[in-house]
Amino acid sequence: MKRETFRTFLRDLKRLRAWLRKCQVTEVAMESTGQYWRPVWNVLEDFVRPVLLNPAHVKGLAGCKTDRRDAEWLARLQERERLRGSFIPPVEIRELRELTRTRVHWLEDVNRMKNRIAQVCEAGNIKISSVAADLFGVSGRRMLAALIENRHSPGWMADHACGALRSKRDQLEMALDGTLSDHQRSLLARMMKQLTAQEAEIADLTGAIELRVAPWEEMIGRLTQIPGMERISAWTILAEVGTDMSVFGDARSLASWAAVCPGNRESGGKRMSGKTRKGNGYVRRILCQCAWAATRKRGSYFGVLYRRIRGRRGHQKAIMAVAHQMLTVIYHMLRDGTSYREPGEASYDEKRKPEITRRLVKRLQRLGYQVTLEVALTPEETIVLTPPIPPSPEPPTAPRRRGRPCKCAERGLACRHRTQADRQATEINSETSETIPSDRGSSEVISLINRGLAD
Repeated sequence: MKRETFRTFLRDLKRLRAWLRKCQVTEVAMESTGQYWRPVWNVLEDFVRPVLLNPAHVKGLAGCKTDRRDAEWLARLQERERLRGSFIPPVEIRELRELTRTRVHWLEDVNRMKNRIAQVCEAGNIKISSVAADLFGVSGRRMLAALIENRHSPGWMADHACGALRSKRDQLEMALDGTLSDHQRSLLARMMKQLTAQEAEIADLTGAIELRVAPWEEMIGRLTQIPGMERISAWTILAEVGTDMSVFGDARSLASWAAVCPGNRESGGKRMSGKTRKGNGYVRRILCQCAWAATRKRGSYFGVLYRRIRGRRGHQKAIMAVAHQMLTVIYHMLRDGTSYREPGEASYDEKRKPEITRRLVKRLQRLGYQVTLEVALTPEETIVLTPPIPPSPEPPTAPRRRGRPCKCAERGLACRHRTQADRQATEINSETSETIPSDRGSSEVISLINRGLAD
């Protein structure tokens, strides 16, 4: 067993590479320790086949855990092919990964700067965020610039509102009436200048990523067919998992590597907590964002999956389940080179049609109903019925008179209860029959009736 100690400067790492070449070493196993493995990997990557080991995997191996003995033990295990290396993508994917992760970090810095600006406004009794939904929109930025200048009244600054926000000018005038000091205005000016510079840098970085992902434009176009996934999400997925799915074996291995699947903890035949373990935080972040966007799209299978699990397990577990399913779809699309096919909302019911039918029938029977099931006719088997002949319209009748009935005829008196309804009824009867002329009044009719009764 040969031993030699080297420092981590580039000159010393080159000496390490020459010493390994002299010893005819073909494989090197190293444990992942933060970022300190990267310089060694960069020097040895083109010379030997380096294997990066997960500390959690190495920790469970038997052996004396000291630096020298640990190195000897790892060398023996690597010789016996008992070590499992971590996934290291090619150089072009690693460079793309660094760009996408840098963009995420810069976006986080922008959000922090916006929060600091909002805190300074609150300290100066400026309540724009209480009226406007976005403090850093077009209207909000104009008002912040006017506040920094300190040359105009609150009413004049409120007139900077655009669109639907103009209807809230009265509230904006009250929100802009604050107590900003000169120190706070200078601080706001510095922060706004830094915010503008950060946003410009992010725009330039986004353009650089667009140029970098040009060779994988076809893959990005297919990934954007998935509901809830946009170009930036597709960038991140390719930068984190790569384009070669053969390194993972199957979709389950990829989900386990990304830590978007339930944890596997079992002892004595008893299943422990299924909490997900810590994995690639960038993949988890973008998949959960895409899952939340997909659940809000109508007619999406992911929306049905989310609502079905949310009722039993809650929102967070439902989102993680949708992210797991989405990563499985991404694996098959990248491996097979296929496009996304939307199953639709009814796919779950079609797969479990007998089970759902049996459950619904039992539920109706518990409510006291007798259920009889019949197969619905297909559109080709639908019977077309001719519409029935409508009956001939009946002659209109006189509207019923409300109130107590008239007894003038029984008492032998001339009726004076003629109303508008009686006139309409008289006109209707005159059109349908010729029994009573329409020009004869009600008093004359009553007199004829009384004379017939007297005879």
